[in-house]
Amino acid sequence: MHQALVIIPTYNENENIEAIIRAVFALAEPFDVLVVDDNSPDGTAQIVNQLQQEFPNRLHLEKRLQKSGLGTAYVHGFRWALARNYAFVFEMDADFSHNPADLVKLYNACAQDGAEVAIGSRYISGVNVVNWPLSRVLMSYFASIYVKVITGMKVHDATAGFICYRSSALEKINIDRIKFIGYAFQIEMKYRAYVQKCKMVEVPIIFTDRTKGQSKMSNAIIQEAVWGVVALRIRQLFKQL
Repeated sequence: MHQALVIIPTYNENENIEAIIRAVFALAEPFDVLVVDDNSPDGTAQIVNQLQQEFPNRLHLEKRLQKSGLGTAYVHGFRWALARNYAFVFEMDADFSHNPADLVKLYNACAQDGAEVAIGSRYISGVNVVNWPLSRVLMSYFASIYVKVITGMKVHDATAGFICYRSSALEKINIDRIKFIGYAFQIEMKYRAYVQKCKMVEVPIIFTDRTKGQSKMSNAIIQEAVWGVVALRIRQLFKQL
């Protein structure tokens, strides 16, 4: 077992999962991988099972009974990682929108530079997004401004999902109290880290939209994020976070 674990939540990612796993294991820095699969009907978990024969003790699979949301998948993975004493725990998408090579930059920000939370940021050095329509770029960019205004949190990419957490940060955040399951989960994690005064840094990355498979974005997820930010701030004001 290594000290760094990459959590990859999946639902119908059979077109991407083998390639992303091999890309992580090809890096010079040793990372373990945990796939949290929500019972994908397309056989994603079966592909991971086959690859476990090739990568024993480095590739792990947790298969859940149903599709239960991004946030709960990551919380499941965080608990799994903490129970096994990983020092550094990563969030990463399966679809190559996050470049696996950037895992090393996030790792170094925590392991060498002392950050407790390292965020792979699309907006810390301009707008670094490839293949998104302008409407979605604007929605994402202004969502982060909205989060800044409501919460006071000085993070340029509040909805980012490519992140390294020290295990100490996950313990401070108290993952058992996480409420949101969609992209509001990403905001809640950062806000809880901010409230706990964790040292957060943003590392510039280039985000590239998926070329295979389907996006999981929906109107319900967007609405959860919009109203969730207000709810987080209110709960913090009343010391109920």
